[in-house]
Amino acid sequence: MIENAATDVDVPATRTSGEPRPLAQALAACAGLAAAMGVGRFAYTPLLPVMIDAQRLDAHAGAVVAATNYAGYLVGAVLLSRVPKLHGPSVFRLSVVALVASEALMALPISTAVAAIARLVAGVASAVIFVGCARAVAGAGGRHGAGIAFAGVGVGIAVTGVLVLVAGPVVSWQGMWAGAAVLTALLLAPAWWLPIPGGASQGRAGGRSGGRVWWLLLGAYFLEGLGYIVIGTFLVAAVGGPGGGALAPLSWVIVGVAAAPATLVWGALAKRWPAAALLPVALVAQLLSAVLLAVSDGTWQVVVAAALFGATFMGITLLAMEVGGELRGAAAAAALTAVYGAGQLLGPLVVAPLLGSGYSAAFAVAAMVLAAGVGCAIGVMRAIASVRRT
Repeated sequence: MIENAATDVDVPATRTSGEPRPLAQALAACAGLAAAMGVGRFAYTPLLPVMIDAQRLDAHAGAVVAATNYAGYLVGAVLLSRVPKLHGPSVFRLSVVALVASEALMALPISTAVAAIARLVAGVASAVIFVGCARAVAGAGGRHGAGIAFAGVGVGIAVTGVLVLVAGPVVSWQGMWAGAAVLTALLLAPAWWLPIPGGASQGRAGGRSGGRVWWLLLGAYFLEGLGYIVIGTFLVAAVGGPGGGALAPLSWVIVGVAAAPATLVWGALAKRWPAAALLPVALVAQLLSAVLLAVSDGTWQVVVAAALFGATFMGITLLAMEVGGELRGAAAAAALTAVYGAGQLLGPLVVAPLLGSGYSAAFAVAAMVLAAGVGCAIGVMRAIASVRRT
C-alpha cells in the first residue's frame, strides 16, 4: 500500500526560521495520508461486506471494483515517476477534490461500472496525495517527521473500522460512503496547504547493480503485493459472514492500530539488524496471517491475523525499499513500486473465481503466494550476506 514512490527524488530541506513548521507539516501530512490511504483507498474494505449484504455488489463484482482502485493507484504512481510536471500544488489540490468527489459518488445509486470508474479515480488521486505528502514531509521533517506522517495510514484504517463498527447497525452503506467523503474532506483540509515541491529531480544513482539478487527482491515484492492485497481486500468481508457481528469492522480497527506504529518499529529494528534479514521475518509473519484466515474464522484467529497483517504490510515496504536502495540506489523505488502495484492489481482478479463458496480458498492462495515471496526474500538475504562476508 505504501509504495514510497516519492523516495526516488531528492527534496531539499527547506524551513522557515522561527516556526515549528516541520512538526506542523508532519501532522498535516499525517492527516493527508490518513485520508488518502486509510480512508480514500481502504474504506472500501470494511464497507464491502455491508454492500454485499445490501445486495449492492456480489463478491466477484466486489473484487473487480477493488482491482480498478489498485489499477488507478498504479497508474498514478507511474505517471508521477515519469512526468515531473505532475508534481506540485495544483495537481495535488485537484486530486484532493477528485478523491472526495469519488467517495461521494459511491454513495449514489450508480451502476457497478460507474463504481469501478469512481474507484479508479480514487486510486489515481490517492497516489498523487500520497506522493505529495511524502515529498512535503521529506523536505521539512526528516526521518522523525516521516514517521509521524506515515502513522497516518494506520490511523485512517482504524478510523474507517470504527466508523463502520459504530454506524453499521443504524446507517446504510450509502450513508457510510457519504460519511467517508466528509471525513476525507476534513482530514485533507490541513494537507491542502502543504508546500508540495514542484518538479522532480532524477535522484541519486548509486548502489550495487544487484544482478540476480535484484531480481529476487523484485520477485519477493511482487508476490507481497499480490498476497497482501488479498488479505487487505477480503479480511473484513470474510469475517463479516454469518455470525461475524461486530468482529468484522473490529478486525479492521485492529489492522489500523497495529499498522500505525509499524514503520517506526521496523525502522528501529533495521538499525540493529540488516533490512535484508528482517524482510523474510516480516513476510513469514504475514504468511501466518493468511494461514490463520484460511483455516479458521474463530475470534482469536481473526484478532491475531489482523494484528499480524497490520504490523507487517507497511514494514515490508519499508524494508524492501531499504534493500532496494542498497542494491540500485534511488532508482530502485520506481521499479519496486511498479511490481508491487502490478501484484496488487492481479491479486483480486486471481482469486475472484474462488469467491463463490467463501474466502478460505482465496486466503490459501495468498498464503502460497507469500510463501513463494519468503523464498525469494531468503535468497536476497543469503546473497547480500555472502557479499558482505567477502
